[in-house]
Amino acid sequence: MPKEFYTEKDIEDLFHRGIRSLQLNENVVLTELAYEKAQRLNFQLVTDRASTASAVPVRPYLSETPPPHPAVAPAPESQLKPAPSSPNDIEKRIRSAVIAKLGNQVDAKLLDNIIHRVVKGVGLK
Repeated sequence: MPKEFYTEKDIEDLFHRGIRSLQLNENVVLTELAYEKAQRLNFQLVTDRASTASAVPVRPYLSETPPPHPAVAPAPESQLKPAPSSPNDIEKRIRSAVIAKLGNQVDAKLLDNIIHRVVKGVGLK
């Protein structure tokens, strides 16, 4: 299915025709100016996060400045002790996390080989 591109002018035209919202999905693309125009007009951009989270990134507006981050005091030395983990423990934790996320969609032997190579490649083994 072809993608539909919306510009600032398109959002303005929709608004003047009485349309106050637009459903975003993987086939709808808005320019940065279109996002800004929608915000100024209180035009709703409706997304179904479950299906479009990776397909339709909502970027912060270029004209906005992020809110300041509160100052965080560093943790005392006594609280910075790393949890003792052997490479085998790390491999088991990674494997269980992948299986929890993907279930049995992945070959167990292949998964073990990949995890082993990555753990070895980052210098944990």
